[in-house]
Amino acid sequence: MKLEVVILAVSDVDRAKRFYERLGWRLDADFPAGEEWRAVQMTPPGSPCSVIFGKGVTTAAPGSVQGTFLVVDDIEAARAELIKRDVAVSEVFHFERNLIRVTGTNGREPGPDPKGGSYFSWASFSDPDGNSWLLQEIKTRLPGRGLSSFDVPTLTELLRETEEHHGAYEATAPKHHWSGWYAAYIVARQNGRMPEEAAKEAARHMEVARQ
Repeated sequence: MKLEVVILAVSDVDRAKRFYERLGWRLDADFPAGEEWRAVQMTPPGSPCSVIFGKGVTTAAPGSVQGTFLVVDDIEAARAELIKRDVAVSEVFHFERNLIRVTGTNGREPGPDPKGGSYFSWASFSDPDGNSWLLQEIKTRLPGRGLSSFDVPTLTELLRETEEHHGAYEATAPKHHWSGWYAAYIVARQNGRMPEEAAKEAARHMEVARQ
């Protein structure tokens, strides 16, 4: 079982749609059905899980969804991107004794995790209705947590895509083992990079590895 969709309660569908488009989320569908029902589905870059909001979709109070996690590999870069998109995002913080609280600001300590560990540095923002999001920085996952969102057909297609882009790189690159390039490319794609961007990141990874 894979988590596919999170339902958000909003008071103004078009306002919410504009906000999440401003974040750079992909618009998957906008289905109206008369005056009483409408469903909008959007997906964050690189995420296998989407959100749906609309009219007549839920009876929950607008703004009632609190503290949904958005995983990023660089918390400062993610903040900078949100600020560039005119989103009010908090400063980076960590939780006292790593005790997570998804509502309010109690227990938040300023600055990233003092030990620089994965999972423990955060930032937060909210949509116009007050549905809140927590950015969580994960640089290295715990054992067994990588590639968990891939099924066989998805991974097969990604490997074929990786092979194609690696062929273009291999034609002019110094001698190297394909595994390093493949790994960097797949991780970049999983993090939401487009194929051309992923290929560039993989090439940079190989350049650093040769040094």
